[in-house]
Amino acid sequence: MKKSVIAVLLAMVLVFSLSACGGDSEDTSSDTVVYKVGTEPTFPPFDTTDEDQNIVGLDMDIMKAIGEDQGFEVEFENLSFDGLIPALQAGNIDIVAAGMNKDDPERQEQVDFSDAYYESQLFVAVPVDNDTINSIDDLTSDMRVAAQTGTTGAEKVKELADSGQIGEAVILDGLDTVMMQLINGDVQAVINDKPVTEAYMAKQPDKIKMVGEALNAENYGFAVQKGNTELLEKINAGLANIKEDGTFDELVDKWFNM
Repeated sequence: MKKSVIAVLLAMVLVFSLSACGGDSEDTSSDTVVYKVGTEPTFPPFDTTDEDQNIVGLDMDIMKAIGEDQGFEVEFENLSFDGLIPALQAGNIDIVAAGMNKDDPERQEQVDFSDAYYESQLFVAVPVDNDTINSIDDLTSDMRVAAQTGTTGAEKVKELADSGQIGEAVILDGLDTVMMQLINGDVQAVINDKPVTEAYMAKQPDKIKMVGEALNAENYGFAVQKGNTELLEKINAGLANIKEDGTFDELVDKWFNM
């Protein structure tokens, strides 16, 4: 009986020893830091998804290039735009990369922004056959005007509604939803960022057009948790380096000429 018990114990020791050896051989641990990057991938060419639903875009490629320069890796998470800053504040993500306007005073109180990586402008968009609306001044109190949730365009549309210049501000999730409302005639105009509208026009030709002059300029920045100076310095240093060596311009050219 005792010999049987000893044999069983020896067998168990052997199994655990082999398992431990196997674990060592399969060890793929790394000291490389991986940061979680939150985005809302409905803002092409900055943030979108490919045919396999992978999160891609200019913001993603810039973050990867910064990570390569600074020795860290990134993984992307799909969140609603309104949920990005709360997720950052809660520590659920480390970085926001979502074509976010860094000049917004309210956001500046909540998070810290990197140096600007892109300057954009707002434009009015209308159906291609609309000859009535030629600028923002042609919007009237009987019109419904749409914009994408969380964007500066949404703030502008709300401002127009509050002042009584337009009848209703229609704020929707997702660029495709916003533009479909315009094409279907559910709204009379859309206010959106120029490069994002241009990207949509390239994929859906002869549907919409931009009219009038630029409404304002805004700077996009990457956001980190308030006080996270170490990560912010990495992002700014990496951004400066990829601008200097030409990587940044190559990425912009890639995404704006697809």
